[in-house]
Amino acid sequence: MESTVTLANWRTAPFSTQSFHRVDQIIPVAFIDPPGRTGDLSADPQSIDAVVFEDQHGHERRLTEVLDTTATRGLVVLRGGRIVAERYLRGYDGNSPHILFSVSKSLTGALTGILADRGCIDPDSPVTRYIPEVSGSAYGDCTVRHVLDMTVSSSFSEAYLDQSGDFARYRRAMLWNPAEPGADAGTLHDFLASLRPAAEPHGTVFRYLSPNSDLLGWLVERASGRDFASLFSDLIWKPMGAEARAYVTVDAIGSPRTAGGICALPRDLARLGEMMRLGGNGIVPDWWVEDIRGGGDRGPWKKGEFYQMFPSGGYRSQWYQAGSPSGVIGAIGIHGQWLWIDPQREVVIAKVSAQAAPEDANIDLTLIRAFEAIADAVA
Repeated sequence: MESTVTLANWRTAPFSTQSFHRVDQIIPVAFIDPPGRTGDLSADPQSIDAVVFEDQHGHERRLTEVLDTTATRGLVVLRGGRIVAERYLRGYDGNSPHILFSVSKSLTGALTGILADRGCIDPDSPVTRYIPEVSGSAYGDCTVRHVLDMTVSSSFSEAYLDQSGDFARYRRAMLWNPAEPGADAGTLHDFLASLRPAAEPHGTVFRYLSPNSDLLGWLVERASGRDFASLFSDLIWKPMGAEARAYVTVDAIGSPRTAGGICALPRDLARLGEMMRLGGNGIVPDWWVEDIRGGGDRGPWKKGEFYQMFPSGGYRSQWYQAGSPSGVIGAIGIHGQWLWIDPQREVVIAKVSAQAAPEDANIDLTLIRAFEAIADAVA
């Protein structure tokens, strides 16, 4: 990697086009090993270059232009489990793990479902049953279900550009930002145990807070008695037939950043989407996937800040419910990472990107229209 990329700038443009597929050269990681035999993804190429759609403002947009303006680095489209479109841009060839940011949350949610099916985790149990160390924090009186559905009452603010508050402290603890001179960055677990509750009761408002998903990773490790990376490898990555080794960033004591630190090939992300499209495919329990597709209380979602993105949708077990007639579920990460799963059309879309801004609601709405147009074109 070029010497201009540092821990202080790796998430900013233009450095992100170098760093997003080389995160293991910047931050400590734990490796998620693949199987000896890769699951087949045969090709049935179709051209999507001519796809045109109307965006949320009523403007006609060409897919090729949208992929360019949203800083797309990799796009894999599956139809019925076969690759119908695949392309790589902006100096990325698709052969090294790309950071997925908050798509990691959904992968962690899938793993949680396997442990729930095996009786290791009870979603209705208090978090403190598994992690008594957080009894004095915002998590002290919430359930695992509150964590899974992002309805924990916490005073934490998801302020990606924060340079001095809790979010900056959070990123230093996960080793994503440099430590302050002369100061100890602390650990992710210590940070999670320091969070304070908000005024409303748990379960009433959807609050998208990344620490919840890191706490879920801690809970998965505690309940299983295993480290996250090897567990994810044995229960998902190997049975799924992943093509390549993935990895997850870790803090100073090896705690995984399950809210945003998983890095994988776009093709393997598409494989995971296909597994979920097939109802878990015997890997994730079918009842868990069905609950992700249609379970949960939409009341907290309607009160949350993401309601306008999916007005008929919701959020369940770390996955978005799009509320579309075709039953789409999805995973979304900052800087333009997406996994779009359309069961009715048998379409899966994996997209990795290097958008300059961490979040852009206007771009998100445009991409939702673009994914629907892609699904229509290849179905």
